[in-house]
Amino acid sequence: MDKLNATWLTRAMESAHEILIGQTLELSGPDPTAARHNSRGAVVIENGKIARVGPADDILRAHPNLPQTDYGTALILPGFIDTHVHYPQTAIIASWGKRLIDWLDQYTFPEEMRFEDPDYAAHAARLFFDLSLGAGTTTVCSYATSHPASVTAFFEEANRRGLRAMAGKSCMDRNAPHALCDTAQRAYDESKALIETWHGKNRLCYAITPRFTPTSTTEQLNALGALWAEHPDCAMQTHISEQTDEVAWVAELCPDARDYLDTYDRAGLLGKGAIFGHAIHLTAREIARLQDTGAAIAHCPTSNTFIGSGLFDMKLAETIAVGLATDTGGGSSFSMLRTMAAAYEIAQLRGNALHPANLLWRATGGAADVLGFAGKIGQLAPGAEADLAILDLASTPVIAQRAARAGDIWEALFPTIMMGDDRAIRDVRIQGRSTGSSPC
Repeated sequence: MDKLNATWLTRAMESAHEILIGQTLELSGPDPTAARHNSRGAVVIENGKIARVGPADDILRAHPNLPQTDYGTALILPGFIDTHVHYPQTAIIASWGKRLIDWLDQYTFPEEMRFEDPDYAAHAARLFFDLSLGAGTTTVCSYATSHPASVTAFFEEANRRGLRAMAGKSCMDRNAPHALCDTAQRAYDESKALIETWHGKNRLCYAITPRFTPTSTTEQLNALGALWAEHPDCAMQTHISEQTDEVAWVAELCPDARDYLDTYDRAGLLGKGAIFGHAIHLTAREIARLQDTGAAIAHCPTSNTFIGSGLFDMKLAETIAVGLATDTGGGSSFSMLRTMAAAYEIAQLRGNALHPANLLWRATGGAADVLGFAGKIGQLAPGAEADLAILDLASTPVIAQRAARAGDIWEALFPTIMMGDDRAIRDVRIQGRSTGSSPC
């Protein structure tokens, strides 16, 4: 058995059987009617998976000899899932004053050049996962840089921690620094080699990753479309319609395309398993095509406001799978709580008051759907992998005083969604195993 597999197996077996006690919230969709709340609930973990969820008294009677961890009134939830992130941009988060194209030129590309150094990439991956896990995020879908070593660093670190994770090499062959550009053939060859090494290894999955049409020629998009056709069980991730000047640029670069989405569609990069980041300025034809093909959208609210991109229409989630995403470092927080709050605020500006159940679903079960992990993660349900986030619903004085007035679980949870941060994360469990926090 190789070292990476041995590490993963050891971590998976370290927490064979345990009962977690606290409030539980089982959510099977974005509507609050699809929820079941136990004010004193319990979760049974067996061999890294959820075996049972229900009232604590019933579970304790049925399993009197299992070890117990009692979180009191803390809320046991599925771990958060980030559907679109750039782990190489960790160091440049919260950089001042740029829109998309200038952001790439001044901050992103210079930082990504540093990932040619495998040691630098490994350090960045460790820091990224420390920050993400500290915020209660247990699964991410990340862009790496154009260097294969950056993908290797990400997957090695994710595998060492026993995480379910997804990533891919960012492919670019134009409109980027020479040091970051590959070619259509190199993009195909290097991505294929990474798929063969990492895809399906333990809990890891590969996402074929053209950065976006402005940095990929038609030849490169076609090559990656061919690769996806050869490996349809992989995901495909890219960006679309983040800013209006980007949309106009694509129209200049690809005058024969019907619209931005068509540049991907013609290359075979549209369909079930495709994840499009942002999707703010879509045409009616593009929306209909996304609906027809079963593609998904990663909504990145803190990034959209921070870089001045626009206001996403969450009503698209009625017919298209939509998951929430931090988009760090363009996004301004690693916290999916802050991301939910920003999604709520943006929807309010569009006249759509999102229920807390909807927000939570887009960061858990709905996000799992987007990444193709439905049934595996994202729900507090028997058979799901026991990746969990335990929330303190009174983590600060202002949150505590508001939650104390709550009439139901949604009123108790909403202040933490709107005002919570990493202080609200009481514990994080990966395959049932605590990452280090312990109940007070």
